[in-house]
Amino acid sequence: MRTKDLAHVALFAAIMVVLGLFPLIELPLVPAPVTAQTLGVMLAGSIVGARRGSLAILVFVVMVAVGLPVLPGGRGGLGVILGPTGGFILAYPVGALVVGLLTERLWRRYNLGWALLCNAVGGALVIYLIGIPYMAVAAGLPLDKAVLGSVVFLPGDLVKTVIGSLAAVAVRKSYPMIEVPRDRA
Repeated sequence: MRTKDLAHVALFAAIMVVLGLFPLIELPLVPAPVTAQTLGVMLAGSIVGARRGSLAILVFVVMVAVGLPVLPGGRGGLGVILGPTGGFILAYPVGALVVGLLTERLWRRYNLGWALLCNAVGGALVIYLIGIPYMAVAAGLPLDKAVLGSVVFLPGDLVKTVIGSLAAVAVRKSYPMIEVPRDRA
């Protein structure tokens, strides 16, 4: 990796840490808290691409796993990874990868509409598809109750998808950090 790539990875891992400084918001009936960090997943994938974005989020997940207090409420450690919210955290790098792959695929015609789609699929849907079943197993909940309980997160994820998409489109126009793939140039 080039120094510039390492700097981007470190920057987006740091953005995830900063997004963890938002206060912990726990909801009744759901063992997962509201967090701003899914916005970081969207930003990483859509601004620096699949490889660097997913690597940045993987660095963040390693920080969580080794016990650094980088999650909302100062949480971290293997206990969090093995707990009900662990599936969502483990899904973060996959989400950033999917956002990045979709963004790169649509790079030449990337606009707000495509950004919304890329961020919604990778930054929300993929994370739900991994996190909800993991939460159901870890918390001993029936899958249908875990799905129903997760519906409360949809409005916040919609807001984060819009914010992440607006930021990605603005960065693409002013200072694109994703290179156009040569086979699509």
